[in-house]
Formats: sequence, structure tokens, C-alpha cells
Amino acid sequence: MEQKLPEKRQRISTLGQIGLQQFAPYLMNRIMGRYNATLREDFRKQGLTIPQVRTLAVLSVTDGVTVNDLSVYTVIEQSTLSRTLDTLEGQGLVRREQGVTDSRIRHVFLTDDGRALFTRAWPAMHDAFEAMFDGVDDAEYAALIAILQKMLKNIRKHDI
Repeated sequence: MEQKLPEKRQRISTLGQIGLQQFAPYLMNRIMGRYNATLREDFRKQGLTIPQVRTLAVLSVTDGVTVNDLSVYTVIEQSTLSRTLDTLEGQGLVRREQGVTDSRIRHVFLTDDGRALFTRAWPAMHDAFEAMFDGVDDAEYAALIAILQKMLKNIRKHDI
């Protein structure tokens, strides 16, 4: 006797049936687009770009990651990240070091100047974060984070 696998729940199949305001990827893109636009002007005044601040932000909590992992964490394509790192390194904000066991691997570290610059950028990021979640209580926020982590697990191509 052949055992049947449980069927996956089929959602509505066309965007027209779903509608943009009910289509999660559209809403996530709009939210992040608005978040980045809010920050872009503040960062521009500090001489920073969104990719540079994303890089500094990740390194502020995960210092010494490989360039490949940094690309995943920052959601920046490798070529753009390479140029971003060149700029940040030229400004003395990050440093790259060869791997100890594999010289092809490069690890990226935040310098003291880089950490200080991120510390100055953080308040604008935090203010935009707080504004985005105005009216969302702790339970709703926790539920959203759990759902987003589940979604990421469903689609990710990397273990990080």
C-alpha cells in the first residue's frame, strides 16, 4: 500500500486574486523601500550609503565574518560588496584579513573608527525602526519575527 504525503495547502494562484495589499512579498518590499528611503538622506549627510551602513551594522554584531557570509547577511551582491569594502577599508572603517587556514578566505573586521561611525548612524536606524513598529505590541512583534524566521528558513540557500 502506497503512503500518501500530506498535500501542501494551495494558496490563491494569481496576483489579481490575492491583491497587492495582501501579497506579503510586495508589502515587505514596500516596507524596506520606505525604511531605506527614510535613512538614505540622513546617511548621505554622514557621507554614507545604505550598503555601507548595512556592512557596518552587520560587523557591529558579527565581527570577523567571511566576505561570503557578509554578502549573505547584508543582502548585498558580491560585486557591490567588494566595492563597498574597498571604500570602507580606504576610509579606515574596516579591515580585511586572510584566513588562517585558507589564504583564499578573507575575514572582515570593524575598526574602532568604523564602530564609532556606526554608533553615530544607529540612532536614525533605531528611530525609523521604532516608527515602523508604532502601535505594534510585543506579542505581535514576536509573532512577526517568528513568521519571518520561518519564511527565511523555507527559502534560504545558506545556513546563516
